[in-house]
Amino acid sequence: PSAPYWYTPADDLSTHFVDLQRDQTVQDVLDAVEGGLRSVEHVKRATYIGTAIDQGRTSGVLAAEIVNAALGWELGAQGPTNARPPYVPVPFSVLAGKDRGPALLDPKRTTPIHAAHVESGAVFENVGQWLRPRYFPEDGEDLHAAVERECLAVRNAAGALDASTLGKIEVVGSDAAVFLDRMYTNRMSNLAVGSIRYGFMLGLDGMVLDDGVAMRLAEDRYLVTTTTGGAAAVLDRFEEWLQTEWPELRVVCTSVTEQWAVVAVGGPGARYVVTKIGTDLDLAAEAFPWMTWREGTVAGVPSRVCRVSFHGELSYELHVSSWHGRHVWDAVVAAGAVPYGTEAMHVLRAEKGYVIVGQETDGTVTPDDLGMGWIVNPSKGDFVGKRSLVRADTLRKDRKQLVALLPKDPTALVVEGAQLVGSADLPAPPVPMLGHVTSSYRSAILERTFALAMLKDGRAMRGGTVWATSGGHMIACEVTDPVVYDPEDGRRDG
Repeated sequence: PSAPYWYTPADDLSTHFVDLQRDQTVQDVLDAVEGGLRSVEHVKRATYIGTAIDQGRTSGVLAAEIVNAALGWELGAQGPTNARPPYVPVPFSVLAGKDRGPALLDPKRTTPIHAAHVESGAVFENVGQWLRPRYFPEDGEDLHAAVERECLAVRNAAGALDASTLGKIEVVGSDAAVFLDRMYTNRMSNLAVGSIRYGFMLGLDGMVLDDGVAMRLAEDRYLVTTTTGGAAAVLDRFEEWLQTEWPELRVVCTSVTEQWAVVAVGGPGARYVVTKIGTDLDLAAEAFPWMTWREGTVAGVPSRVCRVSFHGELSYELHVSSWHGRHVWDAVVAAGAVPYGTEAMHVLRAEKGYVIVGQETDGTVTPDDLGMGWIVNPSKGDFVGKRSLVRADTLRKDRKQLVALLPKDPTALVVEGAQLVGSADLPAPPVPMLGHVTSSYRSAILERTFALAMLKDGRAMRGGTVWATSGGHMIACEVTDPVVYDPEDGRRDG
């Protein structure tokens, strides 16, 4: 008579395959049963039978009956495990939809002021999926001419930047101060309400991860900003630490990036521009000092005004509801502020030695490498990345450090990413590299080119010469302090 026959008996069952995709054999199933497993679902998880692309369609019945037989149970006592879809081939026609172009593949985010930029003829670039104006050409200007005009407007009069894309996260709760002390290298808990502090966040390896400012709105409420491209990652990081490491902290984090439009008015004429569009705030430096914020009305709408600057000039950041962004932008431009884009912003910040995370940093850079050891407060207690700052490698004296480079030929523009060497005459390979160029620009105010670079033992090399390998040429550069314009910070109060 016929009888169930699930495998051929043999002394060695390690080559009697049950699941060809997972390379699991009869012996593997029997070992699982001998180990105390009774449920075919448990055997599946111990052996991974039925977890490949066929989801057990070729092995599920066989594995279940081998388990039943090994336990002395009757046929069908346990059936095969559940197969998760798709356990049969799926035609592409089922998955395909209407071709709507690349828009859904790479979303394009726009600020509340975007329409005004389009009307002004701005040339855009993608920054963290945001469309940001790179420059605003006038009368057929090319990139170089437009950026030069925009930079001089900020240095000599007043400019306006759409800064709405910066990440903005509200951190609220009775433990908000404690939490931010643990996430930033410096202390945020002693920040007074109405004040602002710049800070770094580090990875567990002690390397710079992101930067931004923290504004203390109330004893239990902060607004922190992030880089444009880092907003989602920082919020994710906040939640990870709160939920997995410090669940006892009473803190809630909320992204408010798209709720606020930000118009940054900067330059010696910034105070005049904000006064002209109408405000009930006292904008005098004595009443409204650097790195503080005030609430009032600007251009007839409620606004949170911040005294922060990414170019070293007098500056007022006007934070308004996204509904009012276009209105305030139009008012500022009508009052004489010159719109400027991200390219001019890069030049202006580099002249002041201000770093951009992801440009001056690459995951191997510490605050001290950037000449910003002052931003680390080891006395405040533990914070993410603290212990890695005292590793032997992190404390090496010959680490790459931030410097500025002034080409001996003031018209020579070094290519970003260029390698730096110690001699104009290259030796035979391998050539020892001393560092690399992170940013390189033409400065309208200095009437020359300059660059920022990460250079081995760079602070000790100030006053010396290095050569940049750029476009097949060797460009001699003087090593100098990263701040090449207004090193005394004499311009930020107007």
